[in-house]
Amino acid sequence: MEETHTMSEPTAPAAPASPATPPTPPVLLTALLAREDLGLRQVAGPTDRHTAIHWAHTSEMADPYPYLLGGELLLTAGVHIPATAGSGSYFDDYVSRIVAAGGTALGFGLAPVHDTFPRALAAACDAHGLPLLEVPPQTTFSGVARAVWQLMAQARLAELRRVSEAQQSLAAAASRPDPVPAVLRQLAQRLGGHAVLYGPDGAEVAGITGGAGAGRETARDVRAALARLAEVVRPAAGAPTSGIPTPGTPTTGTPAPRALSTGAPTSATDTLGSSHLAVYALGAGEGFVLGVAAGRREPGDHTIASVAAVLLSLLTGEHRSGAGAARSWALVRLLLGAEPAAVAPLLGEGRWVVVRGRPEDQSPDVVAASALGAALGSPLVDLARDVVRVLVPAGREPVPQPGWTLGVSTAVEPDEWATADAQAARALARARATRAPLVRHAARPALADLVPRSDAEAHAHALLAPLAGQAALAETLRAWLSLHGSWDRTAVALGVHRNTVRQRIARCAALLVADLDDPDVRMELWFALRQR
Repeated sequence: MEETHTMSEPTAPAAPASPATPPTPPVLLTALLAREDLGLRQVAGPTDRHTAIHWAHTSEMADPYPYLLGGELLLTAGVHIPATAGSGSYFDDYVSRIVAAGGTALGFGLAPVHDTFPRALAAACDAHGLPLLEVPPQTTFSGVARAVWQLMAQARLAELRRVSEAQQSLAAAASRPDPVPAVLRQLAQRLGGHAVLYGPDGAEVAGITGGAGAGRETARDVRAALARLAEVVRPAAGAPTSGIPTPGTPTTGTPAPRALSTGAPTSATDTLGSSHLAVYALGAGEGFVLGVAAGRREPGDHTIASVAAVLLSLLTGEHRSGAGAARSWALVRLLLGAEPAAVAPLLGEGRWVVVRGRPEDQSPDVVAASALGAALGSPLVDLARDVVRVLVPAGREPVPQPGWTLGVSTAVEPDEWATADAQAARALARARATRAPLVRHAARPALADLVPRSDAEAHAHALLAPLAGQAALAETLRAWLSLHGSWDRTAVALGVHRNTVRQRIARCAALLVADLDDPDVRMELWFALRQR
């Protein structure tokens, strides 16, 4: 044991009623008891495995209340205990004051003052629900305090690692073709509960359940409570909100500072039985709200949820900067008849590439299209049925994106955007047929560079005249030739059955009166098709 457990403590004012705990993760009492080097043993009080210790404090004061902040493991050698303590209410008064101050547990050191813990002390701890630990003679109080801080540091490191891994997984989810459900799914898995995105009208846009769920309450009760809480942070249409819940709405726990643009709080928390609820307003008053319900609340959960809220704000928000205005001007001028070359300076100087993207598993939506544009570094995105087109400055090299198949054109001037779009379409078809994540249109000099453009177009028009007005046949022939006559690959590229490809190619051969097995015929037709 230490040489002495006494200490001189000056008179101090009473502590505030609500205990103040540090921002570091607490240490579970069970983890401290599991340390074999300490040899601690619980001899009285409740054995709740969730009991947490925020720090260790040594005191030999008969009334330690003024010197406790709450959450402590109080260590004492019993120097303050009078000889007549066992016959009166001393221990009951002593333990009740520790509990009133928010103390978590009491550690009683054996030797040099006492050979064993007083039975009356154990009875008082049982009565007041305070865990009593027996500290063996070979264990110093400073060793116990050091163990608490070691466990606290380990918990802090584990929590930082958990938050960092969650941030990485959320960022990766935001780049997927289905970014909103992917982010919600990751958030629900990381927090072990429900993650819900509410639209401006309060309707549930998407909801994911992961892990063990949100406490013992039914899913219907949790969803209803979470929806009511979401109204606290959603700005009222046309006017700022007060942030005060309406009657019947759960009271918020610790709302964040109010958003300056709406007057409503940006986040709020509540509980429903054993379920912990939290909501976060997204964007700058657009009305989207993220809701989270979990059966537990860890120190890093708020940080993880805040990261998800930022990502969802970017995915659901509208870009209203000066660049967004410039894009609007460019669109209007194009609609009013301006040439692309005259409009391009509003979008940025230089050459451009067109990227066509198609998700691997499902049809894209508006949010997925925006996410692809953000990943490629361009807000100029178009969603056309099952394909997303992105106009990217040539200085930004497109790279493969998880969950997407991409076709990339060569770099062109604005007056050749239509040509680049056709190149990207052919590259995408080839990428899908070969199951490559990204295919670029060949940029090396070709035979077409040796023939005047007008002559090449006239030759192509004459050669392909029998296919005029039959776009499906011409497109099938183009894909079939580009894939070296492979029926299966052409079927995949066009999204049709291989027998359909065979029938169309046979029809082309009949109309063109050509032997499509002849490589010279194939070369001529390929040259002509590239001029269309």
